[in-house]
Amino acid sequence: MREVQSSDAKARFSELLGDVERGETIVITRHGRAIARLVPQEDERRAEILATMARLNDFRKTMPAMSTDEILSARHEGHRR
Repeated sequence: MREVQSSDAKARFSELLGDVERGETIVITRHGRAIARLVPQEDERRAEILATMARLNDFRKTMPAMSTDEILSARHEGHRR
């Protein structure tokens, strides 16, 4: 992760976007304080996917265990015959 002053980021924005496109994360600072972060879109998407998978796994733990036969019979429950 690289830090860049906001004035430098403004002057070299196109170059920074190219670096981000190649996978680098860049933190933009002003007076030594981080004010923004440029991250590759894939990293952000991957983080979203991992968070969703973790929530699904947590949800699964709250559900009762069911056999395959129980799942298949529940699938047809309420259907007219």
